[in-house]
Amino acid sequence: MISRYEVQETNQMIQEHNLDIRTITMGINLLDCACDDIDKLCDKVYDKITHQAEKLVETGETISKKYGIPIVNKRISVTPIALIGGATGAKSYVPIAKALDRAAQTVGVNFIGGFSALVHKGCTHADNVLIESIPEALDVTQNVCSSINVGSTRTGINMDAVKRIGEMIKLTAERTADRSSIGCAKFVVFCNAPEDNPFMAGAFHGVGEKDAVINVGVSGPGVVKKALEEVRGADFETLCEQVKRTAFKITRAGQMVAREASSMLNIPFGIIDLSLAPTPAVGDSIAEIFEEMGLESAGAPGTTAALAILNDSVKKGGVMASSCVGGLSGAFIPVSEDHAMIRAAETGALTLEKLEAMTCVCSVGLDMVAIPGDTSAATISGIIADEMAIGMINAKTTAVRIIPVIGKTVGERVEFGGLLGHAPIMPVNAYQCVDFINRGGRIPAPIHSFKN
Repeated sequence: MISRYEVQETNQMIQEHNLDIRTITMGINLLDCACDDIDKLCDKVYDKITHQAEKLVETGETISKKYGIPIVNKRISVTPIALIGGATGAKSYVPIAKALDRAAQTVGVNFIGGFSALVHKGCTHADNVLIESIPEALDVTQNVCSSINVGSTRTGINMDAVKRIGEMIKLTAERTADRSSIGCAKFVVFCNAPEDNPFMAGAFHGVGEKDAVINVGVSGPGVVKKALEEVRGADFETLCEQVKRTAFKITRAGQMVAREASSMLNIPFGIIDLSLAPTPAVGDSIAEIFEEMGLESAGAPGTTAALAILNDSVKKGGVMASSCVGGLSGAFIPVSEDHAMIRAAETGALTLEKLEAMTCVCSVGLDMVAIPGDTSAATISGIIADEMAIGMINAKTTAVRIIPVIGKTVGERVEFGGLLGHAPIMPVNAYQCVDFINRGGRIPAPIHSFKN
């Protein structure tokens, strides 16, 4: 039971410190939609999603009014489309993306994830078709998000896929150049992708999941910052304890919403993803937490240590509040979605190389990073390879959501709007990696992956 004191405390966190439920995400299994006719498959996909998620948005709004907790997004994740598209023999899965988009608009969710493929050990024909379809799919749809898992600790990194994805990101940027290359903001490449992640753009409904499930993502950077103000100047043990206690309270609020949504929709509750996800709003920033810890700016010496402390303490607090913590759970460091991270990048305190170091200990990886539009596909693939290697070697999830903004150069700014915010165009290393990327093949799994 949640006590009256906890209710009062939660209300204060909502009203004063930007606590919100970032997303209720319904995962839907589409494997039973597979058939050999792509038109019939699209109809089945549309019908199943609109039937299953018919009351998702309504339920989220009802819970928000009942408890006074903002529920910012209602989303859907589906079975990776490459797994159901193969039987059609189609040369493009853009029609499936359009069906997903129509379904998302019909039920009123803001994003639908799962235009995805899992290619960490190799590509099937269906995987190849999906990858080739991504640039057009993200151009002609509004709400569809896409992801590819190219590596894992158990299998290594599929470098053939890494090369192709660098080229695909460039094509996506060019196709959506008239919209600040926004298509790339709806695509993410993973190593060790979780199957129960409720956050976009990387959400998909894993093959080990139930037919349908409710996953909830909670966020509260502002709450954590306010809590740390109360222990300003204290030692690290005290700081960590404060973050753990705060994460516990945030997770309790998410657990309450998740179970309520599960009951109302009659769909099993899956996981709480306790990820401190910032927004462009002042007071809702991960970088401001670093500053409260004692750093002049994100990117200063000590930033990686500060992020490690934050991420670990959030996880420890969260798992004490719920036995169903999953997804990514930690701290996101998207550049465009955090006003203090934007400021650090604009002043030069935060570089791409420092961001890469921080991804060793953060929740995901390089997220919403805008780079010059003339950056080569090989350089993008090299950045992806570096990030995938961090995930593979450290047995953690890493990801890259990078945006080569066509027509923009270093020092300029790109506006995405809404939760995606805006970002400075960050410089990339000018030295080339073409010959490295062109080697192809697969980087083998590390020795410590053999645990059977």
